[in-house]
Amino acid sequence: MTNQSHPLRIDIVSDVVCPWCVVGYRQLVRALEETGTDYEVHWHPFELNTDMAPEGQNLGEHIAEKYGSTAEQSQENRARITALGAEVGFDFNFADDMRMYNTFNVHQLIHWADAQGRGHDLKQALFAAYFTDRRDLSDVTVLADIAAETGLDRAEAAKVLEDQRHAAEVRAEEEFWVQQGIRGVPAMVFEKKHLVTGAQGVANYTEILKQLASTRA
Repeated sequence: MTNQSHPLRIDIVSDVVCPWCVVGYRQLVRALEETGTDYEVHWHPFELNTDMAPEGQNLGEHIAEKYGSTAEQSQENRARITALGAEVGFDFNFADDMRMYNTFNVHQLIHWADAQGRGHDLKQALFAAYFTDRRDLSDVTVLADIAAETGLDRAEAAKVLEDQRHAAEVRAEEEFWVQQGIRGVPAMVFEKKHLVTGAQGVANYTEILKQLASTRA
């Protein structure tokens, strides 16, 4: 698949507090590597919890309220996600006191980093910060720290969050994807034409990539 005339464009709509976004992306990368596909990823914002209070909510309580899951079902789901993460080299570190957050500030910071060619790096750092290290993504100081750890200017990152300079752009992009019919994440769009949702697994992504390769040949 390496003889394509241009890299496969993959637009991924996701939220950094979505575990399936981590799993799905990493499964896709495995499939891309196994098929030798040349690709480029473009990340786009989606908020799972647009109306959540600034302090967030206990994750277990949030899942129970939003999906009606019992404590047992929630624990089973966490165990499943943790196992799937381990298969693709990601460490989920769930805890009973873990919290769910609104991520509008997070997406603004990624937007700012993306303009410097570092959006992908920051996105991956934020996945790890939340799911592995259980850091508070509602805290602008924490977000500025993560930006600095990724090699970005900490003071400028703090200013971006303080003055909300990218708020309108991020809102517009979120609305665009909602208008395209995106209601859940991860949502992956290949070559701006083919939509795949959810974490499909390495084997399924491999088959999808083979089908795409045949149509692009």
